[in-house]
Amino acid sequence: MSKAKLVITAVVVEGRTQAEVAAAYGVSKGWVSKLLARYRVEGEAAFAPRSRRRKSSPSATPASTVELVLRLGKQLTEQGLDAGADTIGWHLLQHHDTILSRATLNRLL
Repeated sequence: MSKAKLVITAVVVEGRTQAEVAAAYGVSKGWVSKLLARYRVEGEAAFAPRSRRRKSSPSATPASTVELVLRLGKQLTEQGLDAGADTIGWHLLQHHDTILSRATLNRLL
């Protein structure tokens, strides 16, 4: 049985306080409280492992800009021109008022 299930069982079934359970299992009172709230809302699903990955990336390059970079690279290549990061960066600045670093452009290409 997982520690989370033991903690919930101790609080819900045995009727012990959150502070007692936290001390007995060596976890924080905040974690016990969070786990108990999650259990009340989700039931058994509260025990499933959760991802710690961020839900958003505010500094990520917008998808429309990525598409533009890839489209510019393809167009330049088809015209027989250089399609490197510096050239695409110049086109982005001159024609689309967009600035991306050379490192970002290389990563996208």
